[in-house]
Amino acid sequence: MQVEKIISAVESYYPNPDLDLIKKAYDFAFKSHDGQVRATGEPYFIHVYETALIACSLKLDVPSVISALLHDTIEDCDVEREDIEKIFGAEVADIVEGVTNLTKIVFESKEVKQAENFRKMLIAMAKDIRVILVKLCDRLHNMRTLQYVVEEKRKRKAVETRDIYAPLANRLGLYSVKSELEDLCLLYIRPEIYKEIEEGFEHSKGQQNVFVKEIVGELEKITKSAGVKALIQGRSKHYNSVWEKMQKSNLDFEEIHDLLAFRIIVASLRACYETLGIIHSAWKPVPGRFKDYIAMPKPNMYQSLHTTVIGPKGNRIEIQIRTQDMHRYAEEGVAAHWRYKENANTKSVDLQWVKELVESQAYLKNPEEFIQSVKGELFPDEVFIFTPNGDLIRLPYGATPVDFAYSVHTDVGHTATGAKVNGHMVTLDNELTNGDTVEIITAKSHVPNKNWLTFVKSSKAKQRIRAFLKSEERARSLAFGVEMLTKDLRRINQGLKKLEKTGKIRAAGKTLGFQTEGDLYAELGYGKIKTKKVIKTLFPNLELSAEQGKDEEYVSPIQKIFRKVIPSNRDKIGVTVNGMDNILVRFAKCCEPLPGDRIVGFITRGRGVSVHNAMCPQVLNCDSQRLLKVNWDNEIGSVRKVHIYVISRDRIGLLASVSKAITDCGGDIRYSDTKTYSETKKAHINFELFVRDADHLEKVKRAVEMVPGIIKVERILSKKGK
Repeated sequence: MQVEKIISAVESYYPNPDLDLIKKAYDFAFKSHDGQVRATGEPYFIHVYETALIACSLKLDVPSVISALLHDTIEDCDVEREDIEKIFGAEVADIVEGVTNLTKIVFESKEVKQAENFRKMLIAMAKDIRVILVKLCDRLHNMRTLQYVVEEKRKRKAVETRDIYAPLANRLGLYSVKSELEDLCLLYIRPEIYKEIEEGFEHSKGQQNVFVKEIVGELEKITKSAGVKALIQGRSKHYNSVWEKMQKSNLDFEEIHDLLAFRIIVASLRACYETLGIIHSAWKPVPGRFKDYIAMPKPNMYQSLHTTVIGPKGNRIEIQIRTQDMHRYAEEGVAAHWRYKENANTKSVDLQWVKELVESQAYLKNPEEFIQSVKGELFPDEVFIFTPNGDLIRLPYGATPVDFAYSVHTDVGHTATGAKVNGHMVTLDNELTNGDTVEIITAKSHVPNKNWLTFVKSSKAKQRIRAFLKSEERARSLAFGVEMLTKDLRRINQGLKKLEKTGKIRAAGKTLGFQTEGDLYAELGYGKIKTKKVIKTLFPNLELSAEQGKDEEYVSPIQKIFRKVIPSNRDKIGVTVNGMDNILVRFAKCCEPLPGDRIVGFITRGRGVSVHNAMCPQVLNCDSQRLLKVNWDNEIGSVRKVHIYVISRDRIGLLASVSKAITDCGGDIRYSDTKTYSETKKAHINFELFVRDADHLEKVKRAVEMVPGIIKVERILSKKGK
């Protein structure tokens, strides 16, 4: 652990670095962490030292490397931000403080907590991207030594890294970091799968080495004979990418034939396309397997040509073609664009997507929606669409003209009435494909349709539509609230307008926790507060008669009809229905909500209230007057039926192993159906079982996933499976 190793690394890529400041940071960190020990039993300083070396491998600037050395001093040592700023400057102090704040974030399963943590992380990224870069270096070294921590923490850290930090590294273009993080996550989350892939690679290592040498030689001959100077590389795919392919195609490791990938690095952009033509002339390309990420870069600015060809002996070969600059960016991502040279003529880092997500907080009050929006940005699967003027717009795979309209402008989305795709009229739910040219037809009087939520794909479109619908719903509730309060005030010979003018309504609202009169009226309309409580706050000394004190909540005409229909079964089902004590309650079969899910009630015709998952498409598409607020009754313990679908390699004793995993977790199996397929050596099993709640179901699924040979476990909505 010599500081010279860090200095040598920095000097290899950074012009005129402040070496004295790096040495000072090294000494400061060493003294600050003196006596501290990691779970490995090694001095804690080793961690910050290795984190700094990872920062050097990403070619980060000097303030980032210094911050990597100091990143744990505020949290773990008797060091204040002011101490760091005094010695190393405000720039380093800001980064270290930012990393410290990120380190305190624990991404829990609770939606509200998780959403708030996402917001903090995004704001830190938007302020200074180096904060998240140093944090990724820190997380990578922690993952490399994760085997030394207790199993519970090991699993939690691995899941958090898989769900948050690996996608972030990918979105920032840090391919090497992303790949290593994903492989390490697989090692700790699915160790049996990791071992199977590792053994598979080891078993075929000799053959692979021969094959790589053979293909590299062939590619060198092909490019050299065409007069193209190229650097040819061959490598094994990362374990996690192999596992993803096994899952996606339901294949065993032995059935994956493209375990190797080849890279051709050429001198210029023109040479990329020339080389592509040369390769396709020599070896037959596989239809549908060519992607041009040079003309249409990925969101993280990755550029390369991807193609799959049928090579010697009929083997499929994946080939990437790129320039040296593209290759450097593919490996280093955002770090390759960092402005560490004065007056450098380099691209600025594109973090518009981060800024847009931070801005979207104004539209996303629901934590679950915010999280889904973030995940949509971290896991992009996109198509490229053109405006009539030829501008290029990225949209999620499966996007529609409505998604396109909102990407242009919110007002265009709100007023969209139709669309032309490549000059032909299409419906607004028409799925767009790569290269389409879209023109939106608008009308000023038009407003968003809640049916759009059933087919739009982009987070922006969903945000804007829901925000509009909620504003409309609030307007209706506000009107209902005003109507109810006006009516009840008349009973005591009081007028709403007069009380508003004197400021008494505003004062009463603030006493009850509302900022404005509008907030108060809206909550009255929603039924979240009673008019009686408002009147008591307005006139605390007023004695109300029995008739005057009667709550007058707003009841829609539909609710008035259904309130008297059927006796309640609430004690059996474990759900309370606000404002409707004597009504039959049943669970919807379309989404089968479990205790712990967010739920909403829907008044059916003659069958009481149907309870849906709050995110169920049928709820989003229904009459809002039929919706009721419902809650789980935690005092009533009940079990709920669910169906899970399992795909596994076929083997003797499989059904017994999976059934034992379910019952060991407290799952009650009521039905199972197994089908085997000899051609793929797979087994597909449907289970109908009873569980207590959503957390219990997740526990059962995790237990099944750990059974040897399991490929996929998912919840389905009917026992028929797929």
